[in-house]
Amino acid sequence: MTSHRVEVRDRRTGETHVLTVPEGRPLLEYFEEQGIELPFACRQGACTTCAVRVLAGDLAQREAMGLAPALQQEGYALFCVARAQSAAIVETQDEDEVYRLQFGRAFAQARRPWLRFPWWPEDD
Repeated sequence: MTSHRVEVRDRRTGETHVLTVPEGRPLLEYFEEQGIELPFACRQGACTTCAVRVLAGDLAQREAMGLAPALQQEGYALFCVARAQSAAIVETQDEDEVYRLQFGRAFAQARRPWLRFPWWPEDD
């Protein structure tokens, strides 16, 4: 069976975790089995809690419905559904940062005059 070295840099804790992961195994699941706790919420690829930035290598993530294809092309992945296709280095991301990258653009373009929030910037 083919395995790949996967390094995870956890921005929350400053720790780096390295495991050799069998190809085809969901990364979050395998890291948890080895006693390594990483951020997650839904485990289904539907939210951005487990988002990582791929610094090197290739991850397959066809079930990542919670992450826009454009962000996937920019090197983001959802660790809960990602599977290593090569040696990889990833870095955990702040969920709010990824959420803003994904939805902030759409919200900015879809302003509605009837929709106002106290934190919404006024037009110049």
